[in-house]
This record gives sequence, structure tokens and C-alpha cells, in this order.
Amino acid sequence: MQDFKDIDKQNRSKRSIRAKRLEGRNAFKTIQDDDDKPRKKRYGIVLGVIAALLASYPIISVLNSSPAKTATPTAAAETVSLKNLDQGSAFRLAAEAYPKAQPQGGSLVAPLPQGGQVVYAINEDVQKRVEKVLSDYKVPYGLFVAMEPRTGRILAMVSHSSVEPAWEKDGSYHLYPLASLFKIVTATAALESKKVTPETPFAFNGRLTSESPKYWRVRPGGGNQQMPLAVAMGKSVNPVYGRLAGEVVGRDPLLLYAGRYGFNQALLPGAPIMSSTAPAPSSENELMRMGAGLNREVKASPFHAAAMMAAVANGGVMMAPGFAKEIRDAKGNLVFTHKPQALRTVMTPETAASMARMLSTTVQSGTSRRAFHDRKGRRMLASVSIAAKTGSIDGTDPAGHYSWFAAYAPMEDPQIALAALVVNGNKWRIKATSVGEQALEAFFR
Repeated sequence: MQDFKDIDKQNRSKRSIRAKRLEGRNAFKTIQDDDDKPRKKRYGIVLGVIAALLASYPIISVLNSSPAKTATPTAAAETVSLKNLDQGSAFRLAAEAYPKAQPQGGSLVAPLPQGGQVVYAINEDVQKRVEKVLSDYKVPYGLFVAMEPRTGRILAMVSHSSVEPAWEKDGSYHLYPLASLFKIVTATAALESKKVTPETPFAFNGRLTSESPKYWRVRPGGGNQQMPLAVAMGKSVNPVYGRLAGEVVGRDPLLLYAGRYGFNQALLPGAPIMSSTAPAPSSENELMRMGAGLNREVKASPFHAAAMMAAVANGGVMMAPGFAKEIRDAKGNLVFTHKPQALRTVMTPETAASMARMLSTTVQSGTSRRAFHDRKGRRMLASVSIAAKTGSIDGTDPAGHYSWFAAYAPMEDPQIALAALVVNGNKWRIKATSVGEQALEAFFR
């Protein structure tokens, strides 16, 4: 039996014989390999460096990323998206390009990073007037959105801050306490129930601006105040709309109509607009406060506020907001054009007509009367009938006093719906109502 040493000797002998047989055939190769030993060493070092670089590439690419390095994949992705644009993705693309928009050929136009352009339906007169007003008054935070009720096309979009310029980029897409603009939802739910009309007299107690439901309830035996619902809408009477929500509408119907107006869901899927919120009230008092517009967690964007007013103007049908009028690719081909798209039916045309009558009292005798009348009581924009709603509440993000104004006009043939929001500090600069009046004056002049 062989031991391990004998086996090893035999194996070495066999390897030696095979090497001699191959020596003649591989002589040139052997000589060449011997001569290249220094070069092999250099190649080994170079290959080692390359391997190390390749291994560290993900880290290096992150640390040293730049627009030039990411331009190709980004452009490719955006080029693909241009071929499949819907209303939401077109809105997002237009919103991202908007900061670079400039007047061109009678329209506002913005270039796209991968080539091509976005054309907007911006009304230059309204846009410039609102920009000037917010700038001249040094408004801490101000937002404005206008849209065409029948088509949803955005006619103006202004974002301004005298204290935080970086806020301007995304301010219009964020949410803010809606305040008394939510009374529109409460009134819609009540009118749709067929239990009341705009002329229905409604009893209440407490000051018109009271924020505590314990003072609102009607006392048996008389001694109560009374006001038609339409007049109470114009004057934004908290006790009336609080009681209307708690004693006529109810919790579930109020949340149902909040949903019909687009709360607690994306206003336009794919667009950068944040989803408005209307949390369910946990008690009867909270239900009443919500109906009166006093729940600070009921929030909406200026885009949504304008869309709500546009829905009333459009006979109860809410249209998708369209930021881009058209989009063209780098070759000039038309890849998207805005087409009116109905999002949902909020109410019947009959209810919308009743809402219009109620909202008209805001300018005629309510909270916006001063802004739309001169010192002698004469109507400014006398030839234009306006439906409107105001709202005011304190907020924290950003901190200040929130002043809302939403409107549409003319009532008989709506051409513009708008929402203005001004956040003032301790020193009041201007109310949103005045911003809205200036916008309407510029639109109808």
C-alpha cells in the first residue's frame, strides 16, 4: 500500500513529463510571459485601482452628484412622461416649470428642462394687479388663485411673502384653516335636504361672531334673535350656521357633502395640491363649531377654495383645475392640451342657484360691502353681479391672522372664480377682500 509520499512523487513526475511535452509548443508564449512580468505588475495595479473605483461608484456618484451627471436619465424619464400626460401629471409638470415662466407671444410660457415648453392660460391683467397689490402692501404671506368655472383653466396664480420668500414656491399647494368658507358646505347640505331655503328665518342667540356653542341655542318662550339664512351667509353669522349644522344637517350628512366638495381626498390625483381635510367631529358642540367654520383642522388650499366657488358657479359641477393650457415637446409637437374634465357633481343646479342667492348678500349687505362700495355707498363694479364668501381665523402655519375671500362673477354668466388668502401679523396690511376686489376690477375693466 502506497503512503502519501509515494503518491506525491508520482504526481510530481507526471507533471514534469507534461511540462516537457508542452515546452516546445509554448516556448514563445513562455518567453513573452517572462518578458511581460513588469507590465503584468503594472496592469495588476491599474486593474486594482479600477476595481476599487467601480466598487465605490455608488458612493462617489451620490457625493458628487450634479445636474450635468443626472441630466440624461432625468430627461429620459420626463420624455416618457410627456407621451402619457393626464390632467394630474400635466398640472405637476406645469407647476414645476411655473417659476421660470415669462411672457411670450401674448401668453405666459415656461421652458421644460428636457426641451419643449408649457403654455399657460394666465390672465396677465389679473396676475400683474394681484402681484402689485400684495407687493405694495408688503403682505407677510399672500396667495391668490383664479380659474374659469366651466373649464377649470387656471387664470392666475400668485404667491407672495415679504418675510419668507422661499415659502412662495409651494405655498399655493399647502393647506390652511378654511374658516367661514366652510359655511358653504353647511349651507349646501342643508339646502339639499329640502328642509330649508335661502329665505328661511333662523333663530339663534349670542353675538354674530360668537365662537362658543353654549351661547347659540334658542331659549324656549322667545327672546331670541332671528335672521334669514341668506342674510346670515352674507354676514357670516356663526350661531346660525352652527345651529344649522347641529340641528338640521347632522354629522353624517355634513361629512357626506364635505366629501362631495372634495375634502379628505385628492383634489386632482397626480397634482402637487395637498388633500384638504375635514375631520369627523367628536361631539355635538364640535359639529356645530365645524358647521360654523371654527374648526381649525378643516383645511384647504387656495386651489381647492377656488374650485369650490367654481362648482357653485358651474351649476354644482366641480371641474378639474388645469394649470397647463398646452404642452409641447422639444420638437414642437403638441403632447397635451387642456380639456374640461368634470371631477364630481356636488349639488343639483337648483341648489347651486339657491347658493348663488345666498352668496350674493356678502357683497350687497354683508362682510364685503365696504370693499365693493365707495364712501358714499355707491357700488364699485356696479355692472358686475358677484357671489362671494369671506372667512377669518387665527392660524399657526404660518402664524398670523388668516383672511379669506372667495368669489365668482358675473352671477348670470360666470367667467371667473377666485380665492384670495392673506396672512397678516400683529399689524394688518390688507384684507383678502380687497385683493379679490382688485382682481375682479382688473378682469372686468
